[in-house]
Amino acid sequence: MMIFKKAIPRRAFLRGVGATIALPLLDGMVPAFAGPLDQTAANPALRVAYIYCPNGIMRDVWLPATAGADFEMTSVLKQWAPFRNQMLVLSGLDGGKEFVGGHVRGSSMWLTGSEPKKSLNDVHCGVSVDQVLAKQFGKHTQLESLELCIEDAAEMAGQSAGGYSAAYTNTIAWRSPTMPLPMEHKPRAVFERLFGDGESTDPAARMSRIRRQRSILDFVSQDVTRVLGGLGKSDRSKLNEFLDSIRDVETRVQKAEKQSSVKLPEMERPIGIPPYEEHVKLLFDMQVLAFQTDMTRVSTFMLAREYSELVYTNLGHTEPHHPLTHHRGIPQRMQQAGEVNVYHAKLFTYFLERMRSTPDGDGSLLDHSLIVYGAGMGDGDIHNQWNMPIALFGNGAGRIKGGRHIRSPKGTPFSNFHVAMLNTVGIPTEKFGISTGKLDLHSAA
Repeated sequence: MMIFKKAIPRRAFLRGVGATIALPLLDGMVPAFAGPLDQTAANPALRVAYIYCPNGIMRDVWLPATAGADFEMTSVLKQWAPFRNQMLVLSGLDGGKEFVGGHVRGSSMWLTGSEPKKSLNDVHCGVSVDQVLAKQFGKHTQLESLELCIEDAAEMAGQSAGGYSAAYTNTIAWRSPTMPLPMEHKPRAVFERLFGDGESTDPAARMSRIRRQRSILDFVSQDVTRVLGGLGKSDRSKLNEFLDSIRDVETRVQKAEKQSSVKLPEMERPIGIPPYEEHVKLLFDMQVLAFQTDMTRVSTFMLAREYSELVYTNLGHTEPHHPLTHHRGIPQRMQQAGEVNVYHAKLFTYFLERMRSTPDGDGSLLDHSLIVYGAGMGDGDIHNQWNMPIALFGNGAGRIKGGRHIRSPKGTPFSNFHVAMLNTVGIPTEKFGISTGKLDLHSAA
């Protein structure tokens, strides 16, 4: 690695009219004699992500029978076999105690550990753990956090249930007890938030570029030439690969927009347009870019909302996901609900691989991240929040050792895990939501 006495600033950007692109961590950003608190290749930034699955996860495709390092790989866990050494499977954790309002409590309590107020208009829950992280980590990034989803919350606004507002099921992120954060599902909106010039005084220039379908890289080409001229061979290669990945994401956004603008014949519009798998992978790629450029260090992503009516026709299904989870013990419905869970896990594998293959200092993004995957209900059929499916991925820059299944005593609040996470990343915390203590993430079993 080349170490320069005069380093490139870590918060360096490529700029053009209506466009700003943050640079990834390059060797030339590592200052000579960097102090222990400086962000360097050897002291990387930590990223935290939460990936949410709706309607619970079938226990027979998820839960290992044995704890410790020799746990067996169930149908879901097999999707993550290449990442076993960077995976902690957690069981025995409860989100709440009641059956009433299972879907609402599942999504609203998952990251808050707080009981949602039963109301259609006066929503009240609690601050979510991602926003506690965002408040601290956001001091060093352009965006405090990134909230992503697949389904359009505007279309679901009227789909309240059981006397609860739809706000509780349209997000898992809460900035305050009365402020649920909107999740963004439009790829173009996410792309512009990350790479459009948020400080531009000429938003018309940005819209003009979009209408002409020009690449955002065309507008920063002069800055690219300038920056490349001052980099070493290794950094030039890294930067070119990074710019290629941005162009790839942008091209896919443009293709998705063209597909969605095609006039369909008079027929019922299929659920999941644009195509679900492409949509998920595109947003995963943007999440990777956001972490790679240090635009943000905290993200949340809902693979679908609670009560999701998505039909996974690619799996041969004809019935929406939510009704399938109310299987009533019917083998075929149980099998199909499990197939959706395995499919979600497979899509998540794409994100893990992208994180592992993206260099970050002396390791990869996955090495320097903590990624939580799971659901807010332990049993979607009867709406309970007991023994929820949870897994933690990444090494957290050396903070976590994977390759284990940790089984907690029955009745352990999931909020105990949040307390452990906050302390692990350096935010001293004794109490969060309904916590009763701190989960031991270093336990052998």
